[in-house]
Amino acid sequence: MKVLHVITGLEVGGAAQQLRLLLRRLPARCEVVTLTDPGPLAAAIETDGTPVTHLGMTGHRDLSALPRLVELVRDVGPDLVHTHLYRACVYGRIAARLAGVRAVVATEHSLGDAVIEGRRLTRGVRTLYRATERLGSATVAVSDTVAARLRRWGVPASRIHVVPNGIEAHRFTHDPTARAAIRARLGLPPDAFVVGGAGRLVPGKRFDVLVRAVTQLPGVHLLLAGDGPEREMLRRMAGQFGSGDRIHLLGARDGAHGPAAADGPDIPGLLSAIDVFVSPSPDEAFGLATLEALASGLHVLYGSCPAVDDLPADQAPGARRFSPSVHELATALRELRRSGTDRLPVPPVVRRYDIDRSAQDLGAVYDQVLAARRRARPAAAPLAPPAPGLPPGVSLPDPSPEPDGHSLSKR
Repeated sequence: MKVLHVITGLEVGGAAQQLRLLLRRLPARCEVVTLTDPGPLAAAIETDGTPVTHLGMTGHRDLSALPRLVELVRDVGPDLVHTHLYRACVYGRIAARLAGVRAVVATEHSLGDAVIEGRRLTRGVRTLYRATERLGSATVAVSDTVAARLRRWGVPASRIHVVPNGIEAHRFTHDPTARAAIRARLGLPPDAFVVGGAGRLVPGKRFDVLVRAVTQLPGVHLLLAGDGPEREMLRRMAGQFGSGDRIHLLGARDGAHGPAAADGPDIPGLLSAIDVFVSPSPDEAFGLATLEALASGLHVLYGSCPAVDDLPADQAPGARRFSPSVHELATALRELRRSGTDRLPVPPVVRRYDIDRSAQDLGAVYDQVLAARRRARPAAAPLAPPAPGLPPGVSLPDPSPEPDGHSLSKR
């Protein structure tokens, strides 16, 4: 089986990291095409042995990107095309149809109640999503919560498959030696109360709530891993509150899938170094960062995490939900500081979300889709791209910023 994966970008992030983990395990010969921003993960994926092609998309209405993608699909000749992230799902489904590939799977990584990958869910975004969804064969939801949202949108239940994200839990095992070394490297007192967070520094993640809460707690430090358009704003905010020496913005960190960055800890090291993990985002599709923190035995405060909320409370006893309120978060952190934050046993929820199981379940979706294509009548000849290269009735996305605050323009 040959599978072509199409993803919007390969900057460090949950969807891209998840793709890399899956590529190592899927029972298929895979290639990857990224529409824009190859990022550091492109080289890592190629090092793993999977070819990566950068399509070089220069803007949201870069019409030349679509025929280039169609040609690439034809050249690769995949049995199945698998798309990831909103932009890639829109263009990838259309390109697969135009290239004559009728087995198309799309993973919905980031569909929230009000946003999709940080993009506000306008009527236009929803209409375009539904129109192109019909060009595919199946849509994979990363949680039961996302599956329910898709059904409310009108996506037939028969086309939805729930394949949760997964992690390599052993990579996040607490390491006391790493804890001491990282604290010393960052100049943190050994007995300091340290809060941690990780994610894209974009408005929807609400890291401003986390920064402001920590500024209200004298002596408490924050290690925040991630990059994005809000980084400088968060730095200025910390300085304005007189807490610049306690708010440590670490920049993008590698996940659990490669070597630690030379200038700071990777995510497993960060989790070992902290006492409490906070994920303030109020609208998540899965909650991968929360799950990784639980795998490290941490107490976790989170705004949204379907990976936890879809299960009984006893599956994640160390996790507590809060509303995105500075006062509520600061109060919860004070309580944890007072009561103690010794490491907890790894909760059952972590064992449930294993990356090997996710790869097996995704492989079963591939088999089901390909079997259905074989049972169907022979596919018609590939569609000839009508001007300006789209099937009738399908328009290109609007030129608003790419989800999570990034632009598709060259940098």
